[in-house]
Amino acid sequence: MTGSLLAVDHLTVEFPTRHGTLTALDDVSFGIAPGEILGMVGESGAGKSLTGAAIIGLLPPPGRIRSGEVRLNGQRINGLPEAALRRIRGRQIGAIFQDPLTALNPLYTVGRQLTETILAHLPVMPAEAQRRAVGLLSDTGIAAAAERLHHYPHQFSGGMRQRVVIALALAAEPQLLVADEPTTALDVSVQAQVIALLKSLCRERGTAVLLITHDMGVIAESCDRVAVMYAGRIAEIGPVQAILHRPSHPYTTGLMAAIPDMAVSVPRLRQIDGAMPRLDAVPAGCSFHPRCPQAFARCQEARPELLPAGATQAACWLHAVSERAP
Repeated sequence: MTGSLLAVDHLTVEFPTRHGTLTALDDVSFGIAPGEILGMVGESGAGKSLTGAAIIGLLPPPGRIRSGEVRLNGQRINGLPEAALRRIRGRQIGAIFQDPLTALNPLYTVGRQLTETILAHLPVMPAEAQRRAVGLLSDTGIAAAAERLHHYPHQFSGGMRQRVVIALALAAEPQLLVADEPTTALDVSVQAQVIALLKSLCRERGTAVLLITHDMGVIAESCDRVAVMYAGRIAEIGPVQAILHRPSHPYTTGLMAAIPDMAVSVPRLRQIDGAMPRLDAVPAGCSFHPRCPQAFARCQEARPELLPAGATQAACWLHAVSERAP
């Protein structure tokens, strides 16, 4: 992870319960370079959103980081006092959430929310903050920005509200942007506009982006690299084209095969048999082995780390030099 703006190193997140402690993220490591977009995909419950929440310090209680580190520009940010972490959020880390209505205060105009964010994090006067707010709305593709500054969130469409949320996330010129399902609630045409906007703004500013999504189309259009998560661990990570066209982990292969080919008519879509294990019932060895068509004895006995697998790294014993399948 040399040269990474964000470095997540052996991150483990757990949730204490009355019936025991559940491990939701298990030894997750990755890095994101300045100007790079890392996509994070996987089934619901794989740990994608939880990874983003752990990075920005917004784990839902009683969740806690048991071990590992989150470093931003070499500075460890997990474990900081809440006041210090609050100064980092917004100023150095911006966040885009799935539902813009929950991210915007319905009682305040979007201009007030933007200017308050700018004034809280940047050493500027109110007049300069308002000028910057107009520029942000304009940069995110909102026409008549100076006029829309005085409108309330309910006066914007869903796509426009998401643009306001992006402007809000970029208001203090953060170095890292965590985007959690930013296009899920939008129709396809608006999705394309938001992704194009996100790419252009972040590439121009050199911002690192963690894009959390379940949509492989969004991944293909926007990301440089992809991390595929399964049961709280990274199953495979690598360049987007390698993941999409030459996957090395059986789980990734199954995800790619489940995407229908519009040029070919088939009587039945392919699927991955079974379901992701519950946190209190994660199997020994590789957590995917009960569903894996290529599993062998070693898969049930020991959990693999990320291993070199061509252009990617895959947590699969099929790629261990000394542990080949028969």
